[in-house]
Amino acid sequence: MITAEGLTKRFGDKTAVDGVSFSVQPGTVTGFLGPNGAGKSTTMRMIVGLDRPTSGTATVGGREYRRLRAPLTEVGVLLDAKAVHTGRTARNHLRAMAATHGIPASRVDEVIDLAGIGAVARKRAGKFSLGMGQRLGIASALLGDPHTLILDEPVNGLDPEGVRWVRQFVRHAASEGRTVLLSSHLMSEMAQTADHVIVMGRGKVLADAPLAELVRAWTTNTVRVRTPRAADLAAAVGGPSVEIVSSAPDLLDIVGLPASRIGDLAADRGIPLHELTPTTGSLEDAYLALTGDSVEYRTKEIS
Repeated sequence: MITAEGLTKRFGDKTAVDGVSFSVQPGTVTGFLGPNGAGKSTTMRMIVGLDRPTSGTATVGGREYRRLRAPLTEVGVLLDAKAVHTGRTARNHLRAMAATHGIPASRVDEVIDLAGIGAVARKRAGKFSLGMGQRLGIASALLGDPHTLILDEPVNGLDPEGVRWVRQFVRHAASEGRTVLLSSHLMSEMAQTADHVIVMGRGKVLADAPLAELVRAWTTNTVRVRTPRAADLAAAVGGPSVEIVSSAPDLLDIVGLPASRIGDLAADRGIPLHELTPTTGSLEDAYLALTGDSVEYRTKEIS
């Protein structure tokens, strides 16, 4: 389990992480989300001892990372896939890491195959594409067969097959009882991968909940209805708890009533329906609603 308690990090007069507390449970994939500058990477760096907290603590399995006797065998970390000796081949990079912990060469070959870099294992890491560099970083994180995985943007630069492989791998790791903390900017991918979500904004935790619960709490279910008698239907379904938006003469977006009730009301009045489509909120919708005031650099809407 990963635990953060009152974790704070200041750089001069800037507070990057502000009193953050959370726990990442084994057996689940926990998604770590937030806009650029939210403090996610700094938090991850403090968990693995690369940054010292100004105050508060971060532990893995009840101990600070710097006190772990064999870190590679307890925590697999991918924070910067470029942090390799560019003159070494992928295999030699992994062998050098393995030697620090007495990990056998056979395990190096296993993670090379697992990460799908066998064809380039004898090439210098400095010549790797972004995607192959990510795969090498993932292989490095897996080298010690750790119980805890901390992966920052592991699918960055991967092709669709690689993205699917990462998804399947972390789901499998969690099913084995491992602790997985995973950050990504790909909301659609996170929605398919994570069980639980922690959302940060401006250095603080904005939400910490199961993914489905988070989506329910921060999104709205809408029913899209297309009918040549839109005004009649609007009058039939209208009420104090119903919100109706019309974006075209024959189109209504209705909030506050289920599709079945709308269909029954239309049938009772002989109103023809050409479309009746319920839509549920997505993780992306919930994320945008949560972090709307926490985005440091905002793009202009195109009209």
